[in-house]
Amino acid sequence: MTLRKKIFLSFIISALVIGVLTTFEYINFLQIRNEMNYLEVADSARNRSLELGRHEKNFFLYPNQAQQEAAATLGYVNQLENLTGDIQSRDAAAATTMRQLLSSYQTEFGAIQTLLAQISNGNQALQATFPTSASLIPLFNAESRDNPSQVADYLQNYLGLPAGNPQVAGLRQLDVQVGQLRDTSESIVATANSLDSDARNDALSVTRYSQIAILVVFPLFLIIGMGALLNVSTGIVNRLKVMSLSIDKIGEMFGRGAEGPREVPHAKEDEVDELVDKFNKMNQQRLDWEREQQKKNQEALLQAKKLAAIGILASGVAHELNNPLSNVSLTAQVLRKQIGPETQPEVREMVDDIVAQTERVKNIVGDLLEFAREREVQLQEVGITELARDAYGQVERARGVEGIEFDLTSEPEGITLLADRAQLERVFVNLFLNAIDAMGGQGRVSVRISERGNLVDITVADSGPGIPEADREKIFDPFFTMKEKGTGLGLAIVMNTIQKHGGRITVAGKEGEGAVFEIELPKAGRIA
Repeated sequence: MTLRKKIFLSFIISALVIGVLTTFEYINFLQIRNEMNYLEVADSARNRSLELGRHEKNFFLYPNQAQQEAAATLGYVNQLENLTGDIQSRDAAAATTMRQLLSSYQTEFGAIQTLLAQISNGNQALQATFPTSASLIPLFNAESRDNPSQVADYLQNYLGLPAGNPQVAGLRQLDVQVGQLRDTSESIVATANSLDSDARNDALSVTRYSQIAILVVFPLFLIIGMGALLNVSTGIVNRLKVMSLSIDKIGEMFGRGAEGPREVPHAKEDEVDELVDKFNKMNQQRLDWEREQQKKNQEALLQAKKLAAIGILASGVAHELNNPLSNVSLTAQVLRKQIGPETQPEVREMVDDIVAQTERVKNIVGDLLEFAREREVQLQEVGITELARDAYGQVERARGVEGIEFDLTSEPEGITLLADRAQLERVFVNLFLNAIDAMGGQGRVSVRISERGNLVDITVADSGPGIPEADREKIFDPFFTMKEKGTGLGLAIVMNTIQKHGGRITVAGKEGEGAVFEIELPKAGRIA
């Protein structure tokens, strides 16, 4: 039997067991859900019966709120009647009992409301018969709701009304009806509590049954699954051992750097041989990738050596030129101050040109020194969005940018990283100046900043003519420039700064659609 058939058979058996277990659990889930739904109904009935009793008590205790409490009491009666429909499907006898109790409660409560109105009117009539007791009428009305028997005793004992007096008889009857109403209310609460208790017991029973079933079925599933696993594993372990030994030998060859066949031998008989074939292809891809990385590393090393040599040369040249240039500049400035009105315009123009060109050469020397200087990175917490905005502000103050549209977005706002603020600010200034020069002072500069794990991605794009494909490999080389008066050191300084921060910078964008510089910086300030 092939591995595919073994795996397929094991899968079918496992799927059947899982299907049985899933079906059982689904049915059990439906039962639990039904029990939970009924438990919610029973719990609602119990809560509403308690609220019914509370509002009933308030009806008798607070005459001023009698109307609101009566409405609330009858409202909970209606809610309980609505719940009896849900109870009917599970416990018809309990639903019938609840309906009867609610019907009796409504009748009794209505009779009490009518009798209370009659007693209140009777109390007002007593005011005319016993003027000296007029101040007690509000007390009679209040006590008639909660303690009607005490009011009747007072009327008989202190006012001398006979037992057959309609007011006394009404109070005695009210006392009896209030007692009946409270008995009915207690019966409603007792019935609701019984429903809630039965529902909870049923839910616990179904849950317990589900737990027992899982304890039985799950071990059965494990036994079948382990059996299928052993059956498959015995068919492939030996073949995999061959593969493992071959991989070890290939690893030893990689460690020694030895050349030769780096493949696992296989006869192409079954699925394991297919796996071996895929490993051999992956191994070849790994070898090709290592060769490519080695080529890139050699190119990077060559670039580093070239930059170091150029840096040493630039440093020496800059130092040699700096002092003579300073003397020439100082002398030219003194000469310009001493020129009088009688001097010919041509002479004055030549002196001004000497001063201007000297300043330009001094700037070039400054760039050379900046490129050659190995200044250490002073790390501090920097808000990258604020830094980019400040850098553009410097450019804005130094150059005419009326025709430039500047767009800066950051997602999220307030991204910070550890960096040398001054050096990183110069990176942005150089990129902005290059973009403005490339666009001829008219166009759009866009900066996009975002987070990616522990990295910050920065994109600086312009709407200029872009960078030709042939020049992209040389764009960061020292002294390479596409400007008429450029030194070719700006982007070399930019790359040097980014690399000192442990990041990388690449150029993208299509020719004719603007230049795009993509920068990646670590947030933690890892130094390359």
